[in-house]
Amino acid sequence: QVQLVESGGGSVQSGESLSLSCAASGSLYSIWNMGWYRQAPGKQRELVATISSANFTSYGESVKGRFTISLGNAKNTVVLQMNSLKPEDTAVYYCARISRGNVYWGQGTQVTVSS
Repeated sequence: QVQLVESGGGSVQSGESLSLSCAASGSLYSIWNMGWYRQAPGKQRELVATISSANFTSYGESVKGRFTISLGNAKNTVVLQMNSLKPEDTAVYYCARISRGNVYWGQGTQVTVSS
């Protein structure tokens, strides 16, 4: 099993920044993808950003140029830096880890951006 612990999030004004962190523990394999997805009320869960164990990154179209995903300083941690936040970024953000065909989810953390 894999456990994901998220930190960060909160409430900010439009144009401000936030950082989310996700730490993985448990039965971890060396090849993986980790990242963030988000779900706003009444909408489907969507990709925000992912990073692979080979350090390849991908981003959802709506966050390109504003969000950056990277490996954290602590082992098995990824960080999502969110800049120039917009009200439409308001959602519950979920950390995910994908390895060997299994998908693990964190509990989610709320990000609220007010105009």
